[in-house]
Amino acid sequence: MTETDDQEDEWTLWWDARVAAMESILGESADMVGHGLIPFQFGAEMGGTADLVYFHNHVDGVVTVTSELIGCDDQLANAQGNYELMICSREEDNWGQYILGQLAHYTLEAVLNPGETMDIGPATPDGSTIAAFLFCDYGRFTVRDRNAGLLLCLGITADELAECRAGNRERVESALQEAGVYPFTDLFRKSVL
Repeated sequence: MTETDDQEDEWTLWWDARVAAMESILGESADMVGHGLIPFQFGAEMGGTADLVYFHNHVDGVVTVTSELIGCDDQLANAQGNYELMICSREEDNWGQYILGQLAHYTLEAVLNPGETMDIGPATPDGSTIAAFLFCDYGRFTVRDRNAGLLLCLGITADELAECRAGNRERVESALQEAGVYPFTDLFRKSVL
């Protein structure tokens, strides 16, 4: 067995364990996997993007999750440990896939914790009312003896962002749930406040 074979076996072990852990929360994954044209390991500067796994049976829509970060020793762990990024949309959504693929590299430079927010207004489509992501702890599990989790990237409006930053994040989350927005990122919606 060569070093390349050993690396491929290790990659496969991590991949299978990650997907199985995600399926324990999100149900069976779709057969299709979104592979970046340039592998994630090549880095953001070279255009590398994270592989994505899709789930169609968890919510009435599509759940898209990165599948490169758990097991990546370069990721800066958050309160969950190693984590994958996820976004929910009501229908197939190229924007959500793109933003997750790009944001994955950021987790190698900075910690994204549940309850935090991130301005994303310039990265949203023209006319979008979404100004930021609110990061939510969507689930925790263990992958190959490593604490891990799913970090939901939930699109919020400028009003909702201001309320989060004023110390009222739980109020915003409750309002999003009551309005039927959570866990979806609806790019063109009114504020729930």
